[in-house]
Amino acid sequence: MTVLPSYPLFADLPGDISVSFEFFPPKSEKMEEQLWDAITQLAPLDPSFVSVTYGAGGSTRERTHATVARLVRETSLVPAAHLTCVSASKDEIAEIADQYWAAGVRHIVALRGDPPPADGGRFVPHPAGYASAAELVAGLRARHAFEISVAAYPEVHPEAVSTAADLDNLKRKVDAGATRAITQFFFSTDAYFRFLDKVLAAGIDVAVLPGIMPVTSFAAIRRMSANTEIPGWMEAMFEGLDERPGPRSLVSAVAAADLCRRLYAGGVRDFHFYTLNKAEQAYAICHLLGVRPKG
Repeated sequence: MTVLPSYPLFADLPGDISVSFEFFPPKSEKMEEQLWDAITQLAPLDPSFVSVTYGAGGSTRERTHATVARLVRETSLVPAAHLTCVSASKDEIAEIADQYWAAGVRHIVALRGDPPPADGGRFVPHPAGYASAAELVAGLRARHAFEISVAAYPEVHPEAVSTAADLDNLKRKVDAGATRAITQFFFSTDAYFRFLDKVLAAGIDVAVLPGIMPVTSFAAIRRMSANTEIPGWMEAMFEGLDERPGPRSLVSAVAAADLCRRLYAGGVRDFHFYTLNKAEQAYAICHLLGVRPKG
């Protein structure tokens, strides 16, 4: 007879982890209220940093800056501003970087960025801009002593010609001065740990934080997945829940917490959550992992 533990699945997790959260800048007054409600709810969990995204083609540049500047002014959180190469010259990016530095921002998430729809989904460097995230990292590093995070892809970037080329691109970003990598979301612990093995074998020695995406809409996850494998068990788990947000949210929190629990068992102690400006799921996941409000 199999002897089962006498305690619930997450009861033995001591909460000895670091968490960080990603938000996106609001487009309306109502969305601004939702964002700051999420920030207020998650701030007591003492995240190591919170990042604010940057829309395709730099479309949210001003809103991103306003959100990050407010975080500096009104909270004790450590903000990380996303910055991309798309539709901007090197001089424009230098000006933005100077503005962030003057505002007290010391952490940048440096990305190539998604091209605007007008470019047909194909990245075209600005004639006077950076051609890659590695070039952007080098330019930022030369400008100020930023802490710089970059993107990593456990299941390979959809535009990469090969796994080796994708790893080489990550190494170029790290060699240019990146201090941390944050992964695209994934649902397979094996994919993440296999990726870590490849990262180490390639001589890349920075922390690689797993990016955790709770399911707020399974249809949306399917659209965004690109090269990310969606396991069969996940299809079955979320079947019929897209029209039932309450149950979906509960199932999603437990599924994401279980992914983190299995990563924890493999030695992971830093987790980055894509919140989509919704605090409840991220808070519930952290709570299941043993994270409690500080102070």
